[in-house]
Amino acid sequence: MGTSMTTTMTRLSVAACVVTAVIAVTLTPTPAAAQVVRIVQTNSAGDNVHLIDPATNMIVGEITGVEVVHGVAAAPDGSRLYLSNESTETLDIVDARTLEVTKSIPLSGRPNNLAIHKNGTRLYVAIQGTGGGVDIIDTESEENIRTIRILRGVHNTFITPDSKYVVAGSTGGGGATIIDTELERKMWTIHFEGGVRPLTFDTNPDGSTRNMYVQVTNLHGFVVVDFETRREIGRVIQPEIPAEERNREGIQGAPAHGIKVSPDGTSIWSTSKINSHVYAYSLPDLEYLGGVKVGTVPDWLTFTPDGRFLYVANAHSNYVSVIDVAARKEIKQIAVGQVPKRNITATLFVGP
Repeated sequence: MGTSMTTTMTRLSVAACVVTAVIAVTLTPTPAAAQVVRIVQTNSAGDNVHLIDPATNMIVGEITGVEVVHGVAAAPDGSRLYLSNESTETLDIVDARTLEVTKSIPLSGRPNNLAIHKNGTRLYVAIQGTGGGVDIIDTESEENIRTIRILRGVHNTFITPDSKYVVAGSTGGGGATIIDTELERKMWTIHFEGGVRPLTFDTNPDGSTRNMYVQVTNLHGFVVVDFETRREIGRVIQPEIPAEERNREGIQGAPAHGIKVSPDGTSIWSTSKINSHVYAYSLPDLEYLGGVKVGTVPDWLTFTPDGRFLYVANAHSNYVSVIDVAARKEIKQIAVGQVPKRNITATLFVGP
């Protein structure tokens, strides 16, 4: 009887240990999903894309085997990056954790820049050339679902902060065409004396689009367009420097190429390829705040989410300038790939 009782007690002890172990495993917290901010820098003459950690200003990731990438966009949930690939005329989908291309979606022609809806369900890819327009990509089915044809093709697509409209800009004189994202059709077009280059927006207190700020071919500055009235209401001409100090290479008809409104909406920054500078103006009054010397042919720029730092891609210097916004000072140069141009700030999911 003593032996039987000992055996029973032993079995109960083992069972208790097993139950305890199961409970321990069950209660062990799952590692939290990690989201990190990255500056995603394309290299237009290379076959790679670099990811920069703005906390350290170091390159911490690289997407390889993607030749002649034009533009980049990030899924709002941070799971993917989307690259417009000129060499293959595809939209390449990149897993944010592995940085590998998981799928390539055929496009209707040679792509340029792209924009994504804030809900992540639609991508709008600029298609260059006379038969071009805007390809609309369904991100859930991963299919090219339709093309909105636009005269003389599209170089850049930009989406308004509320995602109600896409603006498709043509460098060939087709103006800026505004597309309703719900109806997925053209609403109106505004024309300038030259082609449409990069543009950006600021907002009204209710989040609707207030003004559109447009860089135009051969204009060393930008045009201000009232979005509601659809009219040009002003222009900003950027400072001049002595002729002997000006850059003459890589202008490509765009002396100002790269423009962005700060996250808090209090300033707008614009590049000068001629002067190798970026210039800051206050919003809403557009008073000149100052300039920062950067590399040769500054082509694109992006802010950190808190607006403290600005990253400027210098196409002919092959590095990115890091600007302290408050101090208006270059604090670091980050070497990247060949001819860096389009860049974005993305919050990416890198968890388990």
